[in-house]
Amino acid sequence: MSDDPEPAVNISGGTAGGGIAAEFDPATADTRAEAVIDRLGELYWQKTYGGQDAFTCLVRTILSQNTSDKASQPAHDALLERYDGDDVDLAETLADAEQSTLAETISSAGLYNQKSETIIDTAEWVLEDFGSAAAFDAFVKDEDPETVRDTLLEVRGVGPKTADCVLLFSGGRGGVFPVDTHVHRIYRRMGIASPAADHETVRETLERDVPAAKCGFGHTATIQFGREYCTARKPACLEDPEACPMADICEQVGVYPATGEVVDPVDAPE
Repeated sequence: MSDDPEPAVNISGGTAGGGIAAEFDPATADTRAEAVIDRLGELYWQKTYGGQDAFTCLVRTILSQNTSDKASQPAHDALLERYDGDDVDLAETLADAEQSTLAETISSAGLYNQKSETIIDTAEWVLEDFGSAAAFDAFVKDEDPETVRDTLLEVRGVGPKTADCVLLFSGGRGGVFPVDTHVHRIYRRMGIASPAADHETVRETLERDVPAAKCGFGHTATIQFGREYCTARKPACLEDPEACPMADICEQVGVYPATGEVVDPVDAPE
């Protein structure tokens, strides 16, 4: 979600390059979840959070549903090129958009017919309930986070992860830990959340056990960790337990190095 480029050298919370100063010390962590985030803080650059336009962020997150950043980013860029501009209310232009044209514009994101309908419906909702994209932006940034979250969840096509990403990347709210497929898989695999936990239960567990100031970083860093180490089918520990920086604090639920088998944690025998 961040527009900040990843630096060549990880800064891990330093202020240079757009990071925010933070302390990452696994030895002093109060919970196992915090210890994981602290280790991620030693691995990855901490991005800045907040400040993005709320409606643009909402559209970007809808485009990212069920697809990769590599596929959704070109769709987002194409959408902004066609429908946004100086002195333009993006909610107005998208509310008036021809659905077939919008679908063609965002086709690289996949599920483009469904997503184009959702984006148009969402734009219409923003105009009806707030009057403009700017007023919606003020609501997201100034209103009580739970009120914002509950309001967003009333919109068709907006789920918990989308609502939380808007709170984090636009509102800059602390204590918000969006749960995508990587986060859902990893914290159940580690044994921090129950193997059968749904996305909401994982979110509640992490927001309880991770300090508020570290939740935003935890979300983005966990996604990176999931791409580099704890992948769905071939986690690093499968062939070499020492290859994973979380090896000593992970319960490897559903991962069996002896046989090379990997299953979803919910399917792992007790």
